Amino acid sequence: MYPDVLCFIFTALPKTTLTVKPNPVFPGETVTLMCSVGSDSIWNYQWYKDRNDNVVSQSVRHTITGDTLTISRAAESDQGLYWCEGNRVSRPTSSQPSNAVSLKVKALPKTTLTVKPNPAYTGEKVTLMCSTRSDSSWIYQQYKDWNYNVVSQSVRHNITGDTLTISRAAESDQGWYWCEGNRVSRPTSSQPSNAVSLKVKALPKTTLTVKPNPAYTGEKVTLTCSTRSGSNWNYQWYKDWNYKVVTQSVRHTIRGETLTISRAAESDQGRYWCEGNRVSRPTSSQPSDPVTLTVKALPKTTLTVKPNPAYTGEKVTLTCSTRSGSNWNYQWYKDWNYKVVTQSVRHTIRGETLTISRAAESDQGRYWCEGNRVSRPTSSQPSDPVTLTVIALPTASVKIVTPQGLLYPGDRVTLQCDISDYTGWTYRWFRYNEELPIQTRKTITISLPDQAGQYQCVGRRRGRPQKSDHSFFLPIIITALPKTTLTVKPNPVFPGETVTLMCSVGSDSIWNYQWYKDRNDNVVSQSVRHTITGDTLTISRAAESDQGLYWCEGNRVSRPTSSQPSNAVSLKVKDYQPKTTLTSDKENVFTGDSVTLSCTVESSGWTFYWYRHRPDSTPVTTTSGYSYTLSWVSVSDGGQYWCRAGRGDPVYYTLYSDPVQINITGESKTVL
Repeated sequence: MYPDVLCFIFTALPKTTLTVKPNPVFPGETVTLMCSVGSDSIWNYQWYKDRNDNVVSQSVRHTITGDTLTISRAAESDQGLYWCEGNRVSRPTSSQPSNAVSLKVKALPKTTLTVKPNPAYTGEKVTLMCSTRSDSSWIYQQYKDWNYNVVSQSVRHNITGDTLTISRAAESDQGWYWCEGNRVSRPTSSQPSNAVSLKVKALPKTTLTVKPNPAYTGEKVTLTCSTRSGSNWNYQWYKDWNYKVVTQSVRHTIRGETLTISRAAESDQGRYWCEGNRVSRPTSSQPSDPVTLTVKALPKTTLTVKPNPAYTGEKVTLTCSTRSGSNWNYQWYKDWNYKVVTQSVRHTIRGETLTISRAAESDQGRYWCEGNRVSRPTSSQPSDPVTLTVIALPTASVKIVTPQGLLYPGDRVTLQCDISDYTGWTYRWFRYNEELPIQTRKTITISLPDQAGQYQCVGRRRGRPQKSDHSFFLPIIITALPKTTLTVKPNPVFPGETVTLMCSVGSDSIWNYQWYKDRNDNVVSQSVRHTITGDTLTISRAAESDQGLYWCEGNRVSRPTSSQPSNAVSLKVKDYQPKTTLTSDKENVFTGDSVTLSCTVESSGWTFYWYRHRPDSTPVTTTSGYSYTLSWVSVSDGGQYWCRAGRGDPVYYTLYSDPVQINITGESKTVL
């Protein structure tokens, strides 16, 4: 029998697993290390780094909670080999150590800052560019000086992508600048760039000199701008505080460093300064200190003109005087085109006096004078202009007082001589350059047509001026009386007819008419057979006694009060009643044919009446023409036909024609 044997079986300790996230990690990130034992019991964990005796414990950046070690704000010192091990009260009291995991802490991407230009001058544009070598999609934060002063958008600071642009750099922009990148993906930030010191230098100083100062109006003034630093400067010139740029003009010339004002004026007075510009840096200088240019008014000159106004032919004296100083010589001007008045036959200059003998209308105008001398001021102000008025002799004019409008034969015309200026005139009248005797009044009366012609007048008086100019000739033109036209219808006329005589004047006014027969003293007046209405004379039941020459004449209240007599028209009254003649265009008429009857009578203006079977019957038809056509006749259309004519109101009829027989037979047959 064998003795009892005790057998020992050894079980391996539980396995421990370590996970590290994220790995690798960037400085500043949070790292989570998680330890787990494949057992359902509760474990406590011990953490190790690099060596067995280097236990990781709680700290400001290291937090151990349950199975997790959290490293916040990872640093390069956190890099190394990590492992963990489980412990507990019950058996097994420990686990196997986990596998060692190497935690790598990578440095953040490097950021580089470039500043151009550096140093910069005040007013220049400065560009600060931030770049990160790693990947893309970076957003940059710009800082100035060590107090982490964030540079933000402003009027002069513009941030676009990786670039900060400073427009118009100022001394306040000087300092230390650096930048840092940020983005959404890992790593979420870059290392801050190296700090770059931006230096902003003051622009070179500019000096302005002004000579002479003060200046007198009209003098030449020279303004010189100089910059101590460098060369090749061009200069910009300014006047007064509204930054009004002084540019080239008729009186302002800019050459190099000099602004020359020729013929200085009061408008040139003010504060001037200048500024240099060039191609190389610095491209501009500081503005110079402003210099006030004072422009003094030239001495005042006074002009007197006597007499003024003057009449043509008089002597005029113009005197120029200057209150300041002495030894002045004077220049004389007329009108605004600076026309210099010089010596001539009628113009004499002596000292301060210009004398015009025998003034003419061409001497009229605006005069002024100006003094000149050797010492400063070398000239005076021009005097205020004085308008010399040279009055022409009054002009006479002839006009028609009555009647107004056109002049007609038989008119008496009153002429008047008008002289608008002055009083006390006596008058002289001329017809065709011949003076009319004993005519000294303002008005004269002439009769037409005998005294028609061209009239002129002139005035004379005792005071100044003693006479007027002759008036223009006034032609007295006679207009023919309106033409009158007479029409007589009908003419010739037959006994018993009505005759209408119509008188018309080629004028738009209303006329009354006078009628004459055979003689001027034989006026046709109203009677039983003679009626006058407006422009019409109507003779009813004409008789041989009405035969003769007729004419008419218009009369009215307004001018012209009468017309010319009309043309004379001979009215003829026949001594018999006319008879019509009837004819047919066919002798043999067949049914279906047409036949035309013609009725003729002497004179014109007739209406034709057509009768069948009996002449005293009602007319078959009435026509304005002398023919009557029967179309598509039948046997019933046959018989005797008569015609007669009538005209006027009341109608005057001719005698009936002799009858014409119309025979109509059956349709004609054609023999083959």
